[in-house]
Amino acid sequence: MGLMSEMPMAAAVACAGAAAWLMGGPYAGSRRARLLLAGGGVVGGGPPPSDRLTRGLRTLGRRWRPEWWAPVAGLVLAVLGGSVLPVVAGAVGVPLLRRVRRAAEVGRAGERRGDAVIALCAALAGEVLAGRQPGEALQRAARDSGGLGEAQAVVLAAARFGGDVPGALAVAARQPGADGLLGLAACWRVAVDQGAGLAAGLDRLEQALRAEREQRADLRAQLAGPRATVVMLACLPVLGLALGAALGADPLHVLLHTGAGLGCLLVGGVLEAAGMWWALRIVRAAEAK
Repeated sequence: MGLMSEMPMAAAVACAGAAAWLMGGPYAGSRRARLLLAGGGVVGGGPPPSDRLTRGLRTLGRRWRPEWWAPVAGLVLAVLGGSVLPVVAGAVGVPLLRRVRRAAEVGRAGERRGDAVIALCAALAGEVLAGRQPGEALQRAARDSGGLGEAQAVVLAAARFGGDVPGALAVAARQPGADGLLGLAACWRVAVDQGAGLAAGLDRLEQALRAEREQRADLRAQLAGPRATVVMLACLPVLGLALGAALGADPLHVLLHTGAGLGCLLVGGVLEAAGMWWALRIVRAAEAK
């Protein structure tokens, strides 16, 4: 009886301790000890678990490129289905996914370089309005904005030693996202050859580049639906397999170990690839306009 009467008391104490731990966090005890040792000063506790989880996922994402998840998924499906075909498919998907990732990285780098070109035009216009010569103004603006990219040394050398600055800018414009440098080269050529105002031309160029960037952003927002369609097409086979497994069937065995299943797998893979290619083609054609 004594033991039975003490059990509710022990349960209440355990619940109270758990509640205190949850309210104070996993670092509450160490934080209180540090506060006592520090004489009541403000002492920072350890990072919350969510921050550690986020940092861990970021580190894993940096170390594991997206394309390397394809062979992992193929290995899992191979174990579940008892076939080597998913492993082969995962290995084939590595170069394709790597190409997609690199194209996305090039696109993001081009967007950043386009923003840097806009900042370069704005900074150069400000330096010219401040009374500096075009060559000196370009040197200062390029260092602050980084809009010239990898061709910065060549362009600045041409500006410093009286070289062909418009030609160097035209070469620099071949970098992805640096098309605005062609406009800067035209403004430079007109200002130097005909004595026109460089600052006024740069202001108009900056406004035009900003308008074009806003137009691209609006177009990307409008194309969010077609992109979601591409993602949905990519996920439909996985959902179909999961639904078949939930209904008690064995879709992996049928697809990987029967003639009809292999035929359906081949035809379905071709149609899936064709559908994704067609949807991406429509999206890219709309972006190119």
